[in-house]
Amino acid sequence: METRTLERARRLLCGLQDDIQRTLIAARSRQGRRFAEVAEVTAEDTIFHVDKISEEAILGWLEQNWPRAWPVELVMEGLPSGATFPRGVPLKATRWKLILDPIDGTRCLMHDKRSAWALAGLAPQRGLRTSLRDIVVAAMTELPTSKAGWADQLSAVRGGSLRATRRDLRDGRSRRWTPRPSAAGDCDHGFASLVKFFPEAKAATAALEEELWRGLGLHSWNGGARVFDDQYPSTGGQLYELIVGHDRMIADLRPYLLPKVGLASALCCHPYDICTALLLEAAGGVVAQPGGGALASRLDLTTPVAWVGYANPRLARRAAPVLRRLLAELG
Repeated sequence: METRTLERARRLLCGLQDDIQRTLIAARSRQGRRFAEVAEVTAEDTIFHVDKISEEAILGWLEQNWPRAWPVELVMEGLPSGATFPRGVPLKATRWKLILDPIDGTRCLMHDKRSAWALAGLAPQRGLRTSLRDIVVAAMTELPTSKAGWADQLSAVRGGSLRATRRDLRDGRSRRWTPRPSAAGDCDHGFASLVKFFPEAKAATAALEEELWRGLGLHSWNGGARVFDDQYPSTGGQLYELIVGHDRMIADLRPYLLPKVGLASALCCHPYDICTALLLEAAGGVVAQPGGGALASRLDLTTPVAWVGYANPRLARRAAPVLRRLLAELG
């Protein structure tokens, strides 16, 4: 695919997310706590009022800005299966598949605790065979808390370098900057986590985590902690923490562990949550299935996705075999 085409697509995704960001910031000043009201409960997730605002912004932006010569299938909560743009275009006539999570980390944002993220991944249309590995353009944009003065945006095309901008929310001006993942070859005295957002399965996850650190020679000694845990309930936010060098390793094993305690797959990561994995790779990090191999889930709203991200290949080479062994023992 031509570089010029991919670059145009990257700019389009960034423009779409800029609009989502502006819309949400403006709506927060008008509506306040209405953000946290439940609007709908679906098979995929709970939809809040803040999600509805972003959905309307996306459809309006596409009407005004998306090239009609690029018919696209839209994969996003709140839209029917097989939704297309321009509206009414047959699915078989679409050129692209665009998977979106308008607000990843809704609860963070609606309670004004931590930034959420707008996520987007674009892949050439391959029908039901289109998967995470087909994504060729990705972008993520920070949806900041009310006290934030700056907000970041990251984007990349497959095979290219990461582009990062930081916007001053007071005047709208942006400047380029260069995120750098950690170069550390281990997790000693750094942040690294296994995802455990919910009380259910937390004990089992923590037990596996302890075995992982022990297998890497990082169990506590002399009463001192060796690895620090941070639970950021946003997959996009977790990728950001790896990209900018805050975290060294994050593993999301929910599809393996939650079914063991009877929890539904709706509480797992899904393809729309991890559709910007390309950005960590563009920054020099590694994203893979915990058992090995590239992420290959098809681009839908319901498939549970287990993933692990490493800040750099050296750390991946050291930690991945230990994690694979523990998962094999877990069965």
